[in-house]
Amino acid sequence: NQENGKTVAIVCYLTLIGWIIGVVLHGNNKTSLGAYHLRQMLGLMILALAVFILGFPLAFMPFLGWIISLTLNIGILVFWILGLVSAANGDEKPVPVIGDLFQKWFAGFGV
Repeated sequence: NQENGKTVAIVCYLTLIGWIIGVVLHGNNKTSLGAYHLRQMLGLMILALAVFILGFPLAFMPFLGWIISLTLNIGILVFWILGLVSAANGDEKPVPVIGDLFQKWFAGFGV
């Protein structure tokens, strides 16, 4: 059911808990769209965690470190919004720059 796939795709973008709910819903009715967006959001969550960890040393670099950290966080927010919009439209459109890598790296996930 394509509508269930769209629901999974949208829900998975709603925090880690939403992603876990999406995984459970997807397990009951697997769709290409649901699997695609579960992989996109998994990649975004891992990227956000990496930026969060990287942000600690950047916090000790006045101004330049803050600008770099802010820019990376805004970039993740933009990627998240683009992914959510793609899911809401029912499209399998990757987030820019890294979305195709997420699909390749997590190819076995959600199938």
